Amino acid sequence: MTVLLDRPIVPSPASALVCRNCGAQFPLGAQHACFECFGPLEIGYDPAALARVTREEIEAGPHSLWRYAGLLPVGQDPSTRVDSGTGMTPLIRADRLADELGFTAPVWIKDDSANPTHSFKDRVVSVAITAARELGFERIACASTGNLANSVAAHAARVGMPSIVFIPADLEPAKIVQTAIYGGTLVGVEGSYDDVNRLCSELAETDEFESTGFVNVNVRPYYAEGSKTLGFEVAEQLGWRTPAQVVAPMASGSLLTKVLKSFKELIAAGLVPTAADGLPVMFGAQSAGCSPIATAFANGWDEVRPVKPTGIAKSLNIGSPADGPYALDAVRTTGGSMAAVDDDEIRAGIRLLARTTGVFAETAGGVTVAVLRKLAEAGEIDTSRETVVYNTGEGLKTIDAVSEGAVPTAIIPPTLKGMREAGLL
Repeated sequence: MTVLLDRPIVPSPASALVCRNCGAQFPLGAQHACFECFGPLEIGYDPAALARVTREEIEAGPHSLWRYAGLLPVGQDPSTRVDSGTGMTPLIRADRLADELGFTAPVWIKDDSANPTHSFKDRVVSVAITAARELGFERIACASTGNLANSVAAHAARVGMPSIVFIPADLEPAKIVQTAIYGGTLVGVEGSYDDVNRLCSELAETDEFESTGFVNVNVRPYYAEGSKTLGFEVAEQLGWRTPAQVVAPMASGSLLTKVLKSFKELIAAGLVPTAADGLPVMFGAQSAGCSPIATAFANGWDEVRPVKPTGIAKSLNIGSPADGPYALDAVRTTGGSMAAVDDDEIRAGIRLLARTTGVFAETAGGVTVAVLRKLAEAGEIDTSRETVVYNTGEGLKTIDAVSEGAVPTAIIPPTLKGMREAGLL
């Protein structure tokens, strides 16, 4: 591969902040809610600027998510990027998993546990902190169910930026340790993630936090765009084409919507062809302990009704998901489906993925694989069509969820006799 080190820096393709509800547009800046209808904002782009990006330019870029800088709102100047080498994670062909679930077409695992802090959150944080620094923020913060806390603390440490991270106090111990080790301020809040997020939204409006960028509050439009690189990479790794079907976990619902947005942008920019059967069909996965989006889908509701989260999949435990309505729309308009699975099914999903692919997923990945199995058994996903499944985190982060029964097959003395007596010879 030829890397073009002296390429000219092109302007950002981002053109405005656009309300996802009413379509009102605002100048690019640290704003996350529409002044007209209070709806959420996202980044709008200049279609002509996106169309100027070529496959050759992308392939000549760094082996990280920043190879797609021409399709992102920030980071066009390499010197401004917060870059930990995130992205270009493995796309693993999972033939044994496909066979076990009755698929006749390929099943792929996009394994984002290979990122620097072992989850997909490194993508959104790389983009968000790059944006936060350009917007003039001096400190970085977030509300988190765990993985985001890990990533914000790590990236802040990497660039020497103060951080303050807020988490539910009952988070998995491994995620607390992984966040605290980076040396930033870590605040445990007595309550659910929704309580934590509410507190952070209030803090973002105070004078004391005026110079603090909350990646998933006042920097959220930029933050969310990082998830698009999950779609960009899959298309590139498949030879510049989109898959037929995608299964993704849902917490806020943002990841699923941004993956679909990425495919739409690639098609509009001429980087991938329009498939004969249209856009990929999107499928959403939730834990039964926190399934407000899947419940709304099952009941035919347009609104997502908040719930009180329970269950082992804590990284997905957002009871009032901000992007829930948009996830519903993404799944419905592409002809997909949603499902929720209980804790035992999640554990079985983790073990199934590990046993058939060698990938050890955290509980969110167990949710996604368990939902894939559930949809296949119910005939709600087409097993004759190529499918990409997103694993968003590393199993060592939630090891307690599957520790029961994960013990040595046998404990023996260091002798051949011991092997024979244990039935191993």
